[in-house]
Amino acid sequence: MDLQQAMQARHSVRSYTEQPIEGKQAEDLRAFVAQCNEESGLHLQLVLNEPKAFDSFMANYGKFSGVGNYLVLAGKRGPGLEEACGYYGEKVALYAQALGLNTCWVALTYSRGKAVFALAPGEKLCLVIALGYGTTQGLPRKSKPREAVMRCETTPPDWFIRGVEAALLAPTAMNQQKFIFALRGTAVEAKAGTGFYTKVDLGIAKYHFELGAGRKNFQWA
Repeated sequence: MDLQQAMQARHSVRSYTEQPIEGKQAEDLRAFVAQCNEESGLHLQLVLNEPKAFDSFMANYGKFSGVGNYLVLAGKRGPGLEEACGYYGEKVALYAQALGLNTCWVALTYSRGKAVFALAPGEKLCLVIALGYGTTQGLPRKSKPREAVMRCETTPPDWFIRGVEAALLAPTAMNQQKFIFALRGTAVEAKAGTGFYTKVDLGIAKYHFELGAGRKNFQWA
């Protein structure tokens, strides 16, 4: 499965089997997370075989079961942290999907006090991504029409439409899809709306847009 296929196949999964992530899969995941940290300056942390973070009332309320692995999204406090966590978190999520795993973004319905992670001075935990072997592959959700999230002064090129359609496949908090992509020449401006975690959502959507549009076809405004 390549990243384009992973983007189409990835759906939120809250129920997981007991099959551990180990061997080459675990090695590849750790290496990819390290690569993302080096590229971004974030402090992403892959936690395997640790069920306590999702053994709580909040996790049960969120209908999570069997979660024993998760990715911690953290980094230095600053105005760009949430968007960066969204962008690189989804990068890892789609890589995991391509490896045959399933994922779910989690903001509140886990126990932060029981989660295993480390923060350096000045760092902040944003949220986590549950991952593992799902008991199902999840289900697609309703999406906005592409015209609702795109702004163009002229007829948009095919690459822009592909990018917007890919962005609409991105997971967002409460399925809000509160983002806009505006085209001016070959420059694309991406804007977040208002609401909970919309900056994280924008980072996720921007990574999807790049995959759909092709990074060589545009530059970010």
